Amino acid sequence: MAAKKLNIKDKYRLLTRDLDWDFSYEDRSKAFPFEEFEGIKITDWSKWEDPFRLTMDTYWKYQAEKERKLYAIFDAFAQNNGQLNISDPRYVNALKIFLTGVSPLEYQAFQGFAHTGRQFGGVGARVACQMQAIDELRHVQTQVHAMSHYNKFFDGLQDWSHMHDRVWYLSVPKSFFNDARAAGPFEFMVAIGFSFEYVLTNLLFVPFMSGAAYNGDMATVTFGFSAQSDEARHMTLGLEVIKFLLEQHEDNVPIVQKWIDKWFWRGTRLLTIVSMMMDYMLPNKVMSWKEAWEVYFEEAGGALFKDLARYGIRMPKYAETIEKEKEHVSHQAWWTFYTHGHAAGFHTWIPSDEELDWLSEKYPDTFDKYYRPRWELAKEMEAKGERFYTKALPQLCTICQIPMLFTEMDDPTQISYRDSIYKGDRYHFCSDGCHDIFEDEPEKYVQSWLPVHQIFQGNCGGPDVEDVLRDYYQMNVGVDNMDMKGSPDEERWKKWKGVA
Repeated sequence: MAAKKLNIKDKYRLLTRDLDWDFSYEDRSKAFPFEEFEGIKITDWSKWEDPFRLTMDTYWKYQAEKERKLYAIFDAFAQNNGQLNISDPRYVNALKIFLTGVSPLEYQAFQGFAHTGRQFGGVGARVACQMQAIDELRHVQTQVHAMSHYNKFFDGLQDWSHMHDRVWYLSVPKSFFNDARAAGPFEFMVAIGFSFEYVLTNLLFVPFMSGAAYNGDMATVTFGFSAQSDEARHMTLGLEVIKFLLEQHEDNVPIVQKWIDKWFWRGTRLLTIVSMMMDYMLPNKVMSWKEAWEVYFEEAGGALFKDLARYGIRMPKYAETIEKEKEHVSHQAWWTFYTHGHAAGFHTWIPSDEELDWLSEKYPDTFDKYYRPRWELAKEMEAKGERFYTKALPQLCTICQIPMLFTEMDDPTQISYRDSIYKGDRYHFCSDGCHDIFEDEPEKYVQSWLPVHQIFQGNCGGPDVEDVLRDYYQMNVGVDNMDMKGSPDEERWKKWKGVA
């Protein structure tokens, strides 16, 4: 008699749940030592559900087909000199930020999910984390491969891993994942699996990848959409994590709410970089950061938190502050990089008249009032040969590590500043959100590795900025950084295009 063919549900159970083991001579708590110290209570791991029910054989078949299509497009892009088809050489600077600030986070996510999955007593959660860990490793590999083509023709992409570990502004994304990976397994899942993957990732992958398409970068579009198909599974895992924890025990609700508040705030601070990429760094623009925030958080996220209200979960704390900041954050961030362009690993520039008009249209209540006069002044100074650079090193927020550039939302002429004293030392913060995070776990954040502090202590190369850039960051000073106008990137572009 022929063996009965297993259905998907039975096959999934056989290849995941039935692989678990019982502890006969060792204490289960010793096998999973991190499962209880955060205060989360799990009453029944069997209630964990994975809607995709992927098994390894299915996973590899599915991913292999995606890889074949992806690398075929990469090869075609390279063979047809795809770098000549992008809209403007300025666009490549957005890729430099993506490669140094975002791609290494994919690798940190791979490490984080591999470690976290080992800490869960439930086999369903372990398998789900294993799948996501492999996804994240694939993402960093495809992103590096896609952008390796640009490295042949443009400066500033040659040492992305080294830069991620050392460059001052890249401590913002690096510290985000260091914070998450230094947390317990359940907090990591809320931080990355839910707050970042489910609530905030669409703000990175969807509008920016659309921007890549608008600017002729089909390699980036392809890896973005290939990754986004995995993100659908990741977002489902993130939502499952939240619902599972909330349904297991009522004592989990306040713990999960605190984590949502924390990681929503940290995530929005991280996305500051994406906001300026969308508003200032894409020559052909798709939508403003303000529009993206309204679509992907206020509408989509608002609906999500209405659904979670039945579990006792409310909107993240300070969500109303972020709604105000959508009018300001991209402008304040790009101005900071423009004035510190000599210390960045990419080129900066003043928006063109057409781009200033576009920003006025997209931000009618704030741009002309607060930001356009600043750019007009910068343009006048540059025309006189007095291009403005900030020579001093900026003060940093202890939590998000962003320079103290944000303003009070009710008074955009006043820098937002908070502080705390812990064991006799004073710590500085850019916002109430970052201040609250410090107050909850000061022992963790007094250890923050702040680039400006380290530079002043002599731990980052020589005594002046150029020594730091050359010896510690390993930048080609004046080539990888400074103003876009007259840069080698721009001059090569003009030569390829036959532009006088």
